[in-house]
Amino acid sequence: MAEEEHIISMLVNNKPGVLSRVSGVFGRLGYNIKSLCVAETTNPEISRITLTSIANSHFTEKVAKQLNKLVDVIDVTELKPATSVEREMTLIGIRIDKEKRAEIMRAIDMFGCNVRYMSDNYCILECVGETEKTETIINYLKPLGIEEIARTGIIALPQKN
Repeated sequence: MAEEEHIISMLVNNKPGVLSRVSGVFGRLGYNIKSLCVAETTNPEISRITLTSIANSHFTEKVAKQLNKLVDVIDVTELKPATSVEREMTLIGIRIDKEKRAEIMRAIDMFGCNVRYMSDNYCILECVGETEKTETIINYLKPLGIEEIARTGIIALPQKN
């Protein structure tokens, strides 16, 4: 069976230890969490956990069954790209010299990145978009001297009528 990326969105009670129990389910079932984002919802007593994992087609039902057994898990949903809005934010720290400055500025314009910090020798770019866009930006900038990268992982919400 082919493995593919799955995006799981969960609503959970915002309590200590809940994230640990959720991640424990993945570990016990032998799945790695590729990306993870957790934050309060509009209700401060409830958090949304959005995570991605690479797995086969049986992954969602297997994981959802185990997650739903946890007392503090309210809802588990797999989000599909065709019916959800997905984004990732990436901060890229890059060393600048005179030869590279014009090429870096071209990349900023081409990819719609924002400059969050700039000195004579270093800049931090903020790039927001789908994961494919993030990967393209990183691959474009690598030869120019990326020193550091910080990524949020995917955040997503289902589309509704």
